[in-house]
Amino acid sequence: MLSFFSSSKKRKDIFTVGFYNVENLFDTVDDPKTFDDDFTSEGKKKWGNKRYRDKVKKLGSVISQLGNEQSRHAPAIVGLVEVENAKVVNDLANSKYLRKHHYDFVHYDSPDDRGIDVALLYNKQLFELLGSEHFPLYLEDEEGKRDYTRDVLVVYGNLNGELVHVLVNHWPSRREGTEESEYKRVEAAKLARTIVEVIQEKHYDAKILIMGDFNDDPTSTSIKDHLMTEDFYNPMESLLDRDAIGTLTYNSKWNLFDQIIITKNFTTEKPEKHTFKHAEVFNKEWLKIFKGKLKGSPFRTYIGPWYQGGFSDHFPVYLFLKKEK
Repeated sequence: MLSFFSSSKKRKDIFTVGFYNVENLFDTVDDPKTFDDDFTSEGKKKWGNKRYRDKVKKLGSVISQLGNEQSRHAPAIVGLVEVENAKVVNDLANSKYLRKHHYDFVHYDSPDDRGIDVALLYNKQLFELLGSEHFPLYLEDEEGKRDYTRDVLVVYGNLNGELVHVLVNHWPSRREGTEESEYKRVEAAKLARTIVEVIQEKHYDAKILIMGDFNDDPTSTSIKDHLMTEDFYNPMESLLDRDAIGTLTYNSKWNLFDQIIITKNFTTEKPEKHTFKHAEVFNKEWLKIFKGKLKGSPFRTYIGPWYQGGFSDHFPVYLFLKKEK
C-alpha cells in the first residue's frame, strides 16, 4: 500500500478522476439517423425500459465507488464513451447513486454511424466548467468515402480552483483487424496531439488529462509514437507489467485500452496544486463474470444476443490527485 494511503481514514485532500466505457448506453427510442435498431423494445436485443433503467442504476453505482476507499469525495471528473445522447447522460447523472453528488455533464452529438458519443460528467462542487469544444476526426475508407466516427471532446475548467484541460477520446476499433485499422488510430492520435499543441500555445504550462478508450494499449504505435511526448506521462503503462491487468478481454487476452494520460506537471509537488499519486483499474470481483470460459472478464450487459444483466464489457480506470487546501 502506498504511503499516502497509510491512514485508514478517507482523505479530503484526495480527488478522483475516472474514465468508463459504459458499453452501448442506448435509450429505448429508435433514432432514424443511426443504426440503433437493436436497442429498442422491438429490436433483436429486446431493449426495454426495465433493462435500460437497470443498466443506468448499475453504472451509477460503479461510478459512485471510484476512489471511495481513499477519498471522501465522489469522483470529480469522469469521462464516458459509448453513450447515445444527452438524455442517457442526464439519466445517469440523476440516477440513484449519483444524484446526491451534484453532477452535470458536457456532451455533443458525434457523427458516428452507430450513434454513440463521448461525454464528461463533472461534480459541480469540485469542478467549475469554463468551456468546451468538440473536434471531428476525418477518416476515409478504401473507396475514399468518409468514415464517420466519434469526435474528440475537450473540456476546460477549474478543478478546486486550478485550471485543467480534459480530452475525452474514443478511437476507431480493431473490428477490421489490428494492423488493417491501425492507421485510423494513428490519425486519432495526431488529432489529439494537435489539440494539445493548441492548448499549450495558449497556456504554456497547461495541466492536461487525455483520457479514453484508445482501442490500443499503452505500448501501441498510436500511443507511444504519435500521442506521447516528453511532456506527458502515462501511468497506465506500468499496469501492463502486472499479470492479468487490463480493462477488457478478447480471445482470452487482456488489453488495457482504457487509459488516463497526464502532463508531467501533475507529477511535481507544489503547494496548492494538484499532484498525481496513483492510477488503477477498477476491477472488483462483483464486476466480473464468475464462472465459465469467460470467468474473470468484465460482466457485460449482453454476450452476443443473450442478455446478461451486467455492467459493461470494460472496467473503468481512475487516478488520484492530491491537493492541499
